Amino acid sequence: MENLEIWIGGEPKRFEAPLNLSRLLSELSLAGRRIAVELNGEIVPRSRFDETLLANGDKLEIVTAVGGG
Repeated sequence: MENLEIWIGGEPKRFEAPLNLSRLLSELSLAGRRIAVELNGEIVPRSRFDETLLANGDKLEIVTAVGGG
């Protein structure tokens, strides 16, 4: 299997390729949570998580929604 290095929040992380955004979020225990994902400076709609394949060197920012009052 090929390894893939992507940057998440400015830190390099390694995963097995191929890797789509849905599987990555599952591996990070973020599946089903209210989040926003930016991939290489572009917001990725939740409806495209399954079809968005990650590539070596991709840069991700993941923001979780926090409720409060």
